[in-house]
Amino acid sequence: MTMSVNRRALWLVEALLAHAQERRVTLHLIEGGGRYIDCGIAARGGLLAGLELARVCLGDLAAVCIVPGEFAGRAVPLVQVVTDHPVQACLASQYAGWGIQEGKYFAMGSGPMRAVRGKEPVYDAIGCREREPAVVGVLEARKAPPPAVFAQVAGECGVEQAGVTLLAAPTASLAGGVQVVARSVETALHKLHALDFPMGRIQSAFGTAPLPPVARDDISAIGRTNDAVLYGGRVILQVTGDDASLEEIGPKVPSSSSKDHGEPFAAIFARYKNDFYAVDPHLFSPAEVVFQNLDTGRTHAFGRVEPEVLAGSFWS
Repeated sequence: MTMSVNRRALWLVEALLAHAQERRVTLHLIEGGGRYIDCGIAARGGLLAGLELARVCLGDLAAVCIVPGEFAGRAVPLVQVVTDHPVQACLASQYAGWGIQEGKYFAMGSGPMRAVRGKEPVYDAIGCREREPAVVGVLEARKAPPPAVFAQVAGECGVEQAGVTLLAAPTASLAGGVQVVARSVETALHKLHALDFPMGRIQSAFGTAPLPPVARDDISAIGRTNDAVLYGGRVILQVTGDDASLEEIGPKVPSSSSKDHGEPFAAIFARYKNDFYAVDPHLFSPAEVVFQNLDTGRTHAFGRVEPEVLAGSFWS
């Protein structure tokens, strides 16, 4: 029986609300039904709220923590993700594959609610769709979701509006930054899926990426958090199968395989007039990807971190 990422995330939500004051988050009950937890919009939020957000995104199928690190001669915290269920945690739950728009409101939606909606093509490949009476989602947004968003999510997921819980934080916040940077493993899996690598071969995963300073605005924060993964993300995947296919696909996986690699993401984004879809899709993956073959005992490493690019992005 598949583990339900929505049910697991609901346990995390209740634990977060039990510690709302110390996590610096606020609960809002929505007219017409539903709950909204502010983790960094009007509420202050913080690092621990960010870790909770990341765990909710992953459907409680990964351990997420902050560990010491160093880049370009400076101490930098690293957001570390460890999972034995990488496909379900990252592709079925964490991936920000739902652009939620209601009138002038827009947010990138991620988390377990996507598995109940189940409309993205990735579910045809990996399965992991769910049927649950209550759903949990995470929004990367600057403004609180209006009641119409809860109605939309309920309709898309086929649940009552009272069964919708949404957590939100902007990119330019402590919690929002942690939540985004916790996507090192997810970006590697998404790239491999795009390259038609069999997802069933991926058994476990470990990833880290440096947590940048909170930027002055969300556009700047998008640049820094993307750079954290593109130029500082390091992922180790425990896989099965043959070695020849790993050597063949490996060079295509890291961000260095992209023609846009080498500049801070803010510069790339500006060059494409802030159009995400114009950026080379091969860019969106970790700086370094390592395959450890559980069947043969061999290790295959590809890509490299770029401390100089990170230094320019984080501290210039």
